Amino acid sequence: MTDDDRVFKALADPTRRFLLDLLFARDGRTLTELESELEMTRFGVMKHLKVLEDAELVITRRSGREKLHFLNPVPIRSIHDRWIDKYTERQASALLELKEELEREP
Repeated sequence: MTDDDRVFKALADPTRRFLLDLLFARDGRTLTELESELEMTRFGVMKHLKVLEDAELVITRRSGREKLHFLNPVPIRSIHDRWIDKYTERQASALLELKEELEREP
């Protein structure tokens, strides 16, 4: 499985996207903090975090006895640059050409 495949798989699940949103709002959360926001077992949240870690969307760091979870936006940006930017460039160019065409004097 490629890195892009892992990211797409991780982002495909709404629970995992919600976890990423939580970390975007406030980074460095513990499992207990994340678990309190979801109606699922601790083990279920751990499984989702594992998928996010495998995709490198979440990075963990120990702080004493706590394990803190941090959002890593780099893989999402890579997906954006590879899959979204190249498709939006054509539309942006077409709109710019249309604007220039409409603004030309007759």
